[in-house]
Amino acid sequence: MSLALQEQLATNLYYDRTFDCDAAKILPGEYYVTGKNMLIVTVLGSCVSACIRDRVTGLGGMNHFMLPDGGGDADSPISASMRYGTYAMEMLINELIKAGAKRENMEAKVFGGGAVLRGFTAMNVGQRNAAFVLNYLRAEKIRVIAEDLNDIHPRKVYFFPQTGKVLVKKLMQTHNDTLAKREQAYASSLKTSSMGGDIELFS
Repeated sequence: MSLALQEQLATNLYYDRTFDCDAAKILPGEYYVTGKNMLIVTVLGSCVSACIRDRVTGLGGMNHFMLPDGGGDADSPISASMRYGTYAMEMLINELIKAGAKRENMEAKVFGGGAVLRGFTAMNVGQRNAAFVLNYLRAEKIRVIAEDLNDIHPRKVYFFPQTGKVLVKKLMQTHNDTLAKREQAYASSLKTSSMGGDIELFS
């Protein structure tokens, strides 16, 4: 499966009765961009999400991704995993720009990177994801105005793009089998993905 197929627009749209608004739930490898008064929600373990919005127009979006391996070739300027993280971030930023957001007005809030999955802790997957998203946004000169990264708990993140408000709920039950299976399946699919010429990295 190519990366172009893996990074996809969220399809799980519903009405959230708690917040009395339309909502989009994003899963690993998905993103969502909107200018509407709605909610974007995801649950994160080792993965990270960047919530990016244009503070002038209220256009905003969220992604959900994981660096797919333990670090790649240390001598390579961009390892395969970094290429994937870069692609996931560029998908979100470029979709925001296409929708009318201006890069100079963008601000970000970032979440996730927890040490919550057995077998991932040795590779520090969560820490690597957290460090990647902060370094990427710094390089792109997109200001990070809030973060909740690392730790040992999964998180449920609610993002309201029009206002920029984010609510984070720490999920204290660490035996979240659904989350663990979802992230492990996602990581496995990334390892077998094509990293070849079908990826377009935007400058």
